Amino acid sequence: MQKTEHPSTTVVPTVATDTESLTQALSAPFDPREVKFKPAVVTGHRALALAYVDARVIQDRLDEVLGVTGWQDEYECLPDGSVVCRLRLRLGDEWITKMDVGGPSEQPDEGDRRKAAFSDALKRAAVKFGIGRYLYRLPSQWVDYDPQRKQFTRTPTLPPSALPRPAQAVRLAPPPAAKEAVARPAAHLPANGAELQKRLYDYDARLAKQGLIKAGELVKHVVAAGVKAGYEADLATWSGPAISLAVEETRTFEAQARQQRLDKKEVA
Repeated sequence: MQKTEHPSTTVVPTVATDTESLTQALSAPFDPREVKFKPAVVTGHRALALAYVDARVIQDRLDEVLGVTGWQDEYECLPDGSVVCRLRLRLGDEWITKMDVGGPSEQPDEGDRRKAAFSDALKRAAVKFGIGRYLYRLPSQWVDYDPQRKQFTRTPTLPPSALPRPAQAVRLAPPPAAKEAVARPAAHLPANGAELQKRLYDYDARLAKQGLIKAGELVKHVVAAGVKAGYEADLATWSGPAISLAVEETRTFEAQARQQRLDKKEVA
């Protein structure tokens, strides 16, 4: 049995704080650039395009919504080459476990076949939490296909229903413990500069742990944007429009950081 654990002693602030919102965040459509297609059935020069995502995309979604401390995965190798994944997520105040079995691929190398079984098991277990489930409900799509090159001659497309919606929640939302302490408006903006400063530093640390940025880069970016707009360099003094600016700059900065990581992966 192989086991990977992520320490669960700290709850990282996320976009959502209640179980229903967390579930919605987990099941949201992926960035279309993360969705790939493979031929499920080939007939002449046409193929049925099957949408899927890599296991790393599932891991990124879990990190993004729950934080690196908010999920655990455990694997068991079966005699027939298949693999069982037990995926455990912290939803609200509870840990929920769901499991499924992934099968090996048809690759010639045994190590590659087993690796594929691990990835398949994780994705199947994740679907039970709603992650990527919408991909299984996409309408059938037959696309022009080159059987000799074994590739689509036209890139399959996703329907509007499978595209992510514009962000509606603020990334600097408070942790669960703060939810009951202070009433928040619908956008969950920090109430004052002191709260903004704390949440911004916490979020900076979270992005740094994910490897998206170097520690302190987000804070430095937001402060620089605020100073340029005429606000003081001390975040604790910010209020109203300055806090709104900080939230927008955080969104922009994170989006750019994630895009840069995607670009690096594509080059690699």
